[in-house]
Amino acid sequence: MARKKQWGPRMTAPRPAVPNGVEKQVIVTACEAFIRDVLKPRFLPQIRPIEWNYVVDINGAWAAGRYRFIQRYRSAMEHNRVEEFDTPFARIDRMGRDSFDIYWMRHTGKWWRLHTGVTLVEALRILETDGILHPV
Repeated sequence: MARKKQWGPRMTAPRPAVPNGVEKQVIVTACEAFIRDVLKPRFLPQIRPIEWNYVVDINGAWAAGRYRFIQRYRSAMEHNRVEEFDTPFARIDRMGRDSFDIYWMRHTGKWWRLHTGVTLVEALRILETDGILHPV
């Protein structure tokens, strides 16, 4: 006998809280400084072209209460030699005043929450020290 459909609550991840303009600028400035001072010198000291896709930049983007850390790749294959594309590798979601969740982009293209309720300073320290959150 077939089971009847049953309605129930839908479980979704909590949405990030959108900060005011000043707080958003503080977050973006701190993340850009982190990229400039930590990520680029450590993970992209120079651009090394290879015969497949290779990293040419590490940057970030703010959208809807989230800051994504992104790698920009360039293709060196014959059929699309100059094409570039972006791949996010980590993100922080602002969940409240100085409270952030840290997500990692899995190989499946899904975001996976690793840390919750950390401050911005702690979040940047975790991004620096946790190997799974590092760019490839």
